[in-house]
Amino acid sequence: MAAPVTDSLRTGPYWRWSASAQFARLPAAMAPLAFTLLATATTGSYRLGGVLMAVFSAAELAGAVPCGRLFDRIGPARGVRLALAGASAGLGGLTCAAALGASDPVLLALVVLPGVVGGGIAGGFRALLTGAVSPSVLSRAVAIDMTVVEGVLIVGPLVASATALVAPVLPILVMALACVLSVAFVPRFAITRRELVPEAGSRLRLGAAAGWLATVYAIGHLLSTIEVAPVPLVHRLGAATVTAPIVPTVLCLASITGGVLYTWRGYALRPSRRAQACCLLGMFVVGALIVLATRSWTGLLAGTALIGLATAPLGTVASTELERVLPAGRRSEGFSFAVVAQASGFTIGALTVGALSTTTSILLGTATVVVAIAVLAARNPVSPT
Repeated sequence: MAAPVTDSLRTGPYWRWSASAQFARLPAAMAPLAFTLLATATTGSYRLGGVLMAVFSAAELAGAVPCGRLFDRIGPARGVRLALAGASAGLGGLTCAAALGASDPVLLALVVLPGVVGGGIAGGFRALLTGAVSPSVLSRAVAIDMTVVEGVLIVGPLVASATALVAPVLPILVMALACVLSVAFVPRFAITRRELVPEAGSRLRLGAAAGWLATVYAIGHLLSTIEVAPVPLVHRLGAATVTAPIVPTVLCLASITGGVLYTWRGYALRPSRRAQACCLLGMFVVGALIVLATRSWTGLLAGTALIGLATAPLGTVASTELERVLPAGRRSEGFSFAVVAQASGFTIGALTVGALSTTTSILLGTATVVVAIAVLAARNPVSPT
């Protein structure tokens, strides 16, 4: 029997999927602060936390595509459940080891397992969404999800901070429990043999997805330069460091607003999705140039807000259009490539902020956006149809 789909987003399958996806994302949102707080409490320095996060992120990138390929073979629902169980077990082991005072090398080794098995979870969930809703409402479903995930990114650090007040290892345990709760909500879709095993000749052709992979890379690259560089950005205005959180807050609120607006009307816009993507990428470019060209709070916040307004709609368009070029039996793997592309962009952007001037790093991020526009336009000329 085929996976059940629904033409309404008010029914159970979509919201079960959404609840499961948000619980699965919570550990990643908590991880940077959770690892830092753990390291600071146990070693007196935050440096181990940074290394733990680096190893965790590297393991996720290494495991994303192989896990996605496996999910396509055994079915995305089953694959996601197994990966979540493995991540929960790995985080539980890390919690126990940290509570027992394990050495730094042991903690670094233990963080690899939840990273590797968790790498394909995002791609698996995106592939699973196709079984939760019908194509007629898929774009709206993705837009809603792009909006809700911003809330998870806000809640994650807050949960990590609050639970660390009880015990420094508690945030890691909460991350493990979030994976368990996610398993409980994963929709139990019946998967046909055709959906379960890729057909002969259904080779994943990344060339056809190049424009959309370039788009998600550009999103990660430019966003990271803004999110990682709020301190030097406010210092350019002569403001105190304590005002730096205003920048990512505006970015997040603008992204939520953009997601809500796109959910409300954007999916029904007449221009092609490729034309929409080019326009939204153009908003990224204009917003970044405003941030660079002005030396006032008005310009900084206006440019940041413009980038934020385009973020959720752009992610929605890229996700829905990427699905169109992926073979039905290779979606977990294909979306895992997108996850790797965006994470790589975010990592490169963060590294440029640390190694180069703020102006240069933002210009490089803007250049990747321009390249993404060029790739989209070259491979898929935009038109109103």
